[in-house]
Amino acid sequence: MSSKIVHIESPQQFSSLLSSSRIVVTDFYADWCGPCKAIAPFYEQLANSLSRPNHITFTKVNTDNQRDIAQTYNITAMPTFMVFKNGRETQRIRGADPKALDAAVKSLASEAESSSADGSSSSSGTWIGASLPRGYSDITDSVDLLNLDFLNVDSEAGNARAVFNTAQPSAISKSSSAAGKDWIESDTDEQLMMYMPFQSSLKVHSLHITSFPTEGDDDVVRPRTLKLYTNKSNVLSFDEAESIPSTQDITLQESDWDAKTGTARVDLRFVKFQNVTSLVIFVAEGEGEGEKTRIDRIRIIGETGEKRAMGKLEKIGDEQGE
Repeated sequence: MSSKIVHIESPQQFSSLLSSSRIVVTDFYADWCGPCKAIAPFYEQLANSLSRPNHITFTKVNTDNQRDIAQTYNITAMPTFMVFKNGRETQRIRGADPKALDAAVKSLASEAESSSADGSSSSSGTWIGASLPRGYSDITDSVDLLNLDFLNVDSEAGNARAVFNTAQPSAISKSSSAAGKDWIESDTDEQLMMYMPFQSSLKVHSLHITSFPTEGDDDVVRPRTLKLYTNKSNVLSFDEAESIPSTQDITLQESDWDAKTGTARVDLRFVKFQNVTSLVIFVAEGEGEGEKTRIDRIRIIGETGEKRAMGKLEKIGDEQGE
């Protein structure tokens, strides 16, 4: 097998590659599949000639060993080839079709070469820290940035808009942000209250939350316990959030955080997030004993609906949050 083909051993590894490489080509196969074996040498040849670090990466996923990944992308036939650009599926080829595979991959390879020549990279587009579920997209641009309202944010860190920055977090690139700190931290304790109105009604499938605790500072930690509230007309006070029912409570474990991208994918009870005009995220607890919770990025994953007229949000009855 070619050393340029990355064999995927876990969902976390796959998620990291989708974030770090601008284009990812994936061969979903099975050891018992005859057509998979027949096209494997051709796929290896493509990988040898077209692989480019951080620009185009060829991977293989054994569907018997990585059932979670196969289920996430609804793989029902082998082989299936998928092409991802900036973490999003752009093409799917079912069956051992060398001509279709060759055309798809070479077209993207040419695009990657062109992008490299003009100095762009995956970090110049919208950065995401985890893989996208099939059929859904990054809809973070639906957030109404002008009307954000965050409570208990340290003034010496970034402002509320920092977490919606489309660029790769400076904690990964090890570079300074031109706009200052591109993350937020809580102030007096580990709690944060984040009110996010949307420009249209959304169906929210999941959240990507990125957090890089500051090296050498045990007081800065990742969020652990989250409470989500939908369709509120304004930010909640901390006392109010503790006294009313949440739409969903989430407890993040250490294993939920991807080591490379610092991102946890938070899957939601989709039926409860079907017509969402605003979202409040209450970080009730951070990890361990730290007193400052840090968040570098938040991504909203789902589907957009009809645009609404901007202005004061209509308050929806609390029964939707029960």
